[in-house]
Amino acid sequence: MREIDKCAQKEFCIPALVLMENAGYKVYQVAQQMLSSAKRKRVVCVCGKGNNAGDGFVCVRHLLNAGINTEVFLLPEPRELKGEARLNYRILERMSKAIRVIKSDKDFLLLEHRAKKSSLLIDAIFGIGLSGEVKEAYKKAIKIMNESGKPILAIDIPSGLDANTGRILGLSIKATKTVTFALPKIGFIRRDGPSCTGEVITVDISIPKVLLK
Repeated sequence: MREIDKCAQKEFCIPALVLMENAGYKVYQVAQQMLSSAKRKRVVCVCGKGNNAGDGFVCVRHLLNAGINTEVFLLPEPRELKGEARLNYRILERMSKAIRVIKSDKDFLLLEHRAKKSSLLIDAIFGIGLSGEVKEAYKKAIKIMNESGKPILAIDIPSGLDANTGRILGLSIKATKTVTFALPKIGFIRRDGPSCTGEVITVDISIPKVLLK
């Protein structure tokens, strides 16, 4: 899938920013569906530092534009964001003051409190590029989300799950639904994959069909 993504950009001249916008908007649409029966619509999105976080920032922007109370908890420092993810963060920064960088135990406690009060949690921590064990701070955030008792929408893949092997890399999000882009990932049906993904929804983000054959 990573090669397909690169090919879409290099050979078909589709900007990465367009793919990210399409991906984030599709996640937003599923989030809206999951919120349809909630009396009080409150969303918490937990973000890492890669493109997965960028998709999350796009989704949050659309949720805010729809008038939905949405908070972002960012695990890295903003300066660690790069490329399209950084750009979408900067856009979001201008739209919302409800962005908190997690720096201390106090911030994790606030995440725990907000998660329990939410209608929906969005997992934008890790994407399909994760290969090493999940670090402690990220494990803490995943644990809080899993134990909140709230529905979790994972972006592309549940954070902590190896996209190729289906192995949990220390700890994984247990998603209610996973919105995955262009094609389902092979790790979804291997080993621990089925216990982590929940309902898998595969969406089109404008990658040319010829690349998906």
